[in-house]
Amino acid sequence: MFIAGILALLVTMALTLWRTLLGPTLFDRLLAVNSFGTKTVLLIAVYGFMTGRPDFLDIALVYALINFVGTIAVLKFFEYDDLGSGKYQEDDF
Repeated sequence: MFIAGILALLVTMALTLWRTLLGPTLFDRLLAVNSFGTKTVLLIAVYGFMTGRPDFLDIALVYALINFVGTIAVLKFFEYDDLGSGKYQEDDF
């Protein structure tokens, strides 16, 4: 049963990679990369559960946090063309 789940995740990851390469816009590609990261977290969690190693769940959680922060950072970069000087411009308000 777990092998079928892993195979299904691998197929969806391949389709997500295809969308990443052929996405019409930048935001479609970014959404596909974020989805690929989420599927990777699921794959790590299923593999950890299948092998009986609960420490893989900790790795999956850390990977999920990195995926989330990375997505927010890339979106901020494309919105403001800067990752954070922390200084606001007068025309921002």
